[in-house]
Amino acid sequence: MTTLSKSERAVNPLLVMLTASTGCALTVLDTNVAAIILPTIAREFRASFADIEWVISTYVLCFASLLLPAGAIADRFGRRRVYLIGIATFTVASLLCGLAPSASALYSARALQGISAAFLLAPALAIIGHSFHDPEARNRAWAIWGSIMGLTMVIAPIIGGVIASALGWRWAFYINVPICALLGVAVVIFVNESKDSAARKLDPVGIIFFAAFMFGLTWGMINGQAVGWGSSKALAGFIGGGIALSVFIVGERAQSRPMLDLGLFSNPRFLGAVWAMFAYAASAQVMASMLPLFLQNGLGRSAFQAGFAMLPFAMAMLVFPHIGRILERRISSVGILTAGLALVAIGNGITAWGAHTLIWPEVMVGMIILGSGGGLLNGETQKAIMSVVPRERSGMASGISTTSRFSGILLGFAMLSGILATRVRTWINASGCGTNCQDPAGFADSIVAGDLPSALAGLEGPARGVAIQYARQAFSIGFSAALLTAAGLALTSSILVYVLMRRAK
Repeated sequence: MTTLSKSERAVNPLLVMLTASTGCALTVLDTNVAAIILPTIAREFRASFADIEWVISTYVLCFASLLLPAGAIADRFGRRRVYLIGIATFTVASLLCGLAPSASALYSARALQGISAAFLLAPALAIIGHSFHDPEARNRAWAIWGSIMGLTMVIAPIIGGVIASALGWRWAFYINVPICALLGVAVVIFVNESKDSAARKLDPVGIIFFAAFMFGLTWGMINGQAVGWGSSKALAGFIGGGIALSVFIVGERAQSRPMLDLGLFSNPRFLGAVWAMFAYAASAQVMASMLPLFLQNGLGRSAFQAGFAMLPFAMAMLVFPHIGRILERRISSVGILTAGLALVAIGNGITAWGAHTLIWPEVMVGMIILGSGGGLLNGETQKAIMSVVPRERSGMASGISTTSRFSGILLGFAMLSGILATRVRTWINASGCGTNCQDPAGFADSIVAGDLPSALAGLEGPARGVAIQYARQAFSIGFSAALLTAAGLALTSSILVYVLMRRAK
């Protein structure tokens, strides 16, 4: 049961929705802007590719791991209060990111930013859900929310490119400070406090071991590409993650009111819908972080150019949720999910071919198809998950949906980045540097990280030009392998989702 504060005020629901949606948009904006500035960060810090991966991964890891408990904390202690705490912490974390003197300091600050992002998104979603009771008004509010999030995906790469080229990468984080200050004022003015008197208790065991599971897999994949897939570091991550997952499952089954009700997964339709969300995030939405790396390191675009070059993908992601709503009048949910994943597979495959041949028109066509499939899934996956659970479990189902989305982004980014890096190093070792470099291992590491100046150190004249083309070809071949993996994941998932959801219809 939701309770209100004694000082309940009459506030325009639209202003409440816009205030909450801004916090949600900040979490997406920060992820996608950071993707554009990664090569710039690598060059300034002379960072390894593992360091660059952690800049994205620590943020998404903490974000994904804490979404479920953040929702429970907001329900129990007050959504407005927790939202304000999330805004304040996000402000401090953004300032620390901008001031970071090294790559390790940056991804440590990014961990704090990911934690605070969970305490932005979870209460913001709860505030929207609490503010609109009439079904028609609630649907309209969520439609506006979806449009804001889609528009954020479109403008984020452009903002990142403009900031990186005009102000420097640190301003990608500094810009959050005034935005958060204004958002905090808006929350105080427009948002009423609300709580859920029947909110579930916190689950420390579940929180710790779910986070440990995610961290273990991420640690294994990042260190696998850096020091070897059979190395003690990589194996420790995979084994530790597996043990943490086992403990998490046992712990959740032993509780009467767990953080995650594993019984929901006994429904094949729910399982299929959740897997569709995970696969969409791991093979399509993750490309918002992966494609800018290729556009800069493979095609040689500047950060500014890469931001605008992301428009074909971003615009398709914005438009196709609306097309999905038209299609659902004639096609079932399972049909849209299956078709969306198939389109993602095709788009990744075409983009992989364009990356391999370094032909921009083919890359652009692939990005449009990839974004189109992602757009269909972005609108349909959440609805598919929510439609197969009882209304009284909608809060937990929403948390599972959001967690599976960001878990997919995290694990997809770690997996595909690892494949990219491994393929680049393998290709350079097999083809030989020749006159392109003196140190093949160091040359490969610099290429993967996007630190071209380090890769070209000591080269002058025609040899430098040849080495630049060689470096871009190496990165593009590695990226093509990552895209083909994503295509295989999407295609396999398309079949699996169809089987699970049709069988249980």
